[in-house]
Amino acid sequence: MAHLATPRSVPTFLGDVGAERLGVTLIHEHVFVRHPELDINLPHPEWDAERAVQTAIDGLTALYDRGVRTIVDLTVPGLGRDVDLVARVAARSPVAIVASTGYYTSDVLPHFFRTHGPGRLIGGPDPLVEMFVRDIEQGIAGTGIRAGMIKVVSDVEGITPDVERVFAAAAAAHLRTGVPITTHSHAASAGGREQQRLLERLGVPLDRVIIGHSGDATDLVYLRELAEKGSFLGFDRFGMEHVASDEDRIRTLLTLLREGYADRIVLSHDAAFFSRVTPPSWRARVVPHWHMETIHTRVLPRLRAEGVDEKTIDTLLIDNPRRILTGAA
Repeated sequence: MAHLATPRSVPTFLGDVGAERLGVTLIHEHVFVRHPELDINLPHPEWDAERAVQTAIDGLTALYDRGVRTIVDLTVPGLGRDVDLVARVAARSPVAIVASTGYYTSDVLPHFFRTHGPGRLIGGPDPLVEMFVRDIEQGIAGTGIRAGMIKVVSDVEGITPDVERVFAAAAAAHLRTGVPITTHSHAASAGGREQQRLLERLGVPLDRVIIGHSGDATDLVYLRELAEKGSFLGFDRFGMEHVASDEDRIRTLLTLLREGYADRIVLSHDAAFFSRVTPPSWRARVVPHWHMETIHTRVLPRLRAEGVDEKTIDTLLIDNPRRILTGAA
């Protein structure tokens, strides 16, 4: 078996990082969101690889100047993961980047997965499990860059058969490797409940799970329920105001902090330096605050003004991400 990070270190693009070096961590971000087949056949007019790499380096340098030391890149297959390209950014970035494995689909998988796997036409082991474990234990796409997070998705469609298969593969990979799981959930339908039920049935300890996009919800009963079951709440879309307002996110966050849930919340943006789904020109025009500096420029000043102390801010941005990524108590 390939070398794994110890429980108190985390694999990054440039090697293992000890827990004490993770520092301020944005746990749900993207460097580049692309689509390999479309990129070949329908290139996006705003994509230029050299410019994108430099934009990402500049953006991460600005984050470092604000005190950020680590980001988790949750770009997995289904979102155009390209670790070779991101490795070019990581080599010149002062901020450590953690890679992720998983599969991004909210409904169906590519047809390959319908014919490959136990009981299917071609048979053999489940290629999803094989990929997730290989990405974690050996490295992604032969690069030696190992994944430190597993990403799964359900949305308004709920837990479809293919989505359940991805969750099952993620659970199997987690139980073998200990690497944590983060989700994309549909807050409007309280989708985190269904995710927790499924992961718990699959044997995953819920305190090793982040229910992503929880911060899009204002239903405090729902959010308390997720936290009481042990999972972390991802307030991870700050700036993404075409989905929910930051004002609502901040008010909900403040309520939960006052109720004592600080040790179950993480902050991030779900932003990207380039995404062909929501390209830079659209973001600049419609959601100008949807970038990785918004927590430091807009959210933390508001929290401090509302009386949130520095220890609590450190819990949200340092302690909780470290606990998730390292598995430390």
